[in-house]
Amino acid sequence: MKNVLIISPYFPPVNAADMQRVRMSLPYFTDYGWNAEIVTVDEQYTDMNTDALLLQSIPAAVKIHRVKAFKKQWTSKFGLGSIALRSLWFYRKKVNQLLKSGKFDLIYFSTTQFPVCILGAYWKKRFGIPYVIDMQDPWHSNYYQDKPRAEQPPKYWFSYRLNKYLEPIAMKSADGLISVSADYIHDLKTRYPAIKNIPAATVTFSSFEPDLQIAASNSQNFEGLLNPNFTNIVYVGRGGADMSKAIIPLFKTLKQGLVDNSYAIERLKFYFIGTSYAPAGLGKPTIRPLAEQYGVAGHVIEITDRISYYHTLLTLQQADAFFIPGSDDPKYTASKIYTYLLIQKPMLAIFNKDSSAIAILKEYGVKHVYDYEKITEAAVNNFFSELNSAQLKPQTYNTAAIHKYSAQQMTVNQCELFNQVVK
Repeated sequence: MKNVLIISPYFPPVNAADMQRVRMSLPYFTDYGWNAEIVTVDEQYTDMNTDALLLQSIPAAVKIHRVKAFKKQWTSKFGLGSIALRSLWFYRKKVNQLLKSGKFDLIYFSTTQFPVCILGAYWKKRFGIPYVIDMQDPWHSNYYQDKPRAEQPPKYWFSYRLNKYLEPIAMKSADGLISVSADYIHDLKTRYPAIKNIPAATVTFSSFEPDLQIAASNSQNFEGLLNPNFTNIVYVGRGGADMSKAIIPLFKTLKQGLVDNSYAIERLKFYFIGTSYAPAGLGKPTIRPLAEQYGVAGHVIEITDRISYYHTLLTLQQADAFFIPGSDDPKYTASKIYTYLLIQKPMLAIFNKDSSAIAILKEYGVKHVYDYEKITEAAVNNFFSELNSAQLKPQTYNTAAIHKYSAQQMTVNQCELFNQVVK
């Protein structure tokens, strides 16, 4: 049995998307020859929402080491609010202790808090331990360079330059890459010739069926968000201007149906939930203004505050159907689709034609999957016409795809990459 030390600054009970890969893999690592220990930041130092129910899915035998971080109220005065930067010194100290006292075959960075990854090169040089980086998102990217300032992330000028400096420190010494997108791997190997021949694997996000039972068992703890007097179509996930191209075809067709006084469309209510990463109550709506622009605001509800993971699952279970918009970034990989696929209900998905999500959804057998450049009003109306009580039937998906994208199979894929690296 080999040992892997996993670096994941966010970890349960913190409700962050980038820890889901690790959380869902932990029950299976030992089945494929790897003992895993986690090093995370104690939740008291984060400003992310927490969900204690996430802890129910963590195997009791897994060792979890929690490190401190500099308090945000201090570091934010210098413009440093990132949990990665605030915890970097504490990570170095704690992992040094672990590597001195224990035997580890591999270090695995699985996080979008990328600055911590620069420690991989340091630990490799000092202790001779190889490391793998999991690219769940791009690190240094030019995507926002030509975007209006209003569409750029907060502190973009600083983060762009910091990422440009830190990424090569981590990447040039990496021993393996895992990524949700083959494009990310290609870009990195092109940018850094030193890693051209290291093992790499495209490992998508996955679905984790035990979560449905945890959500159902705790349903009494969650507030209902949907109006039962309507046919409710739900999207839970981030918003943003980059999703406008996917949302506009929906709103245009919805508007035309309202003009035509369609009774079926009058009964539709669209929910966009958790669209902002800002603290509760401070999120800026990005979907509602678009709905107002197209005259459909009466049928669109945007809740910018994020809800917990299991509240999300329960809300999706209570929905009549789903709508999933994608980014105009062709390399965007929608981690959320696997949660929706777990709950088999009618779904309308609109993405950039080059997004990997289109092929994956079609592989499952999802009927209404479209490229936003080619989608027609008739296609959206076809989806609307199916949303009446007589036709809202559970969806049946391809069993081979369900297995292929399960958390267990994705753990197999990770372990195969780990084995290549340590050989």
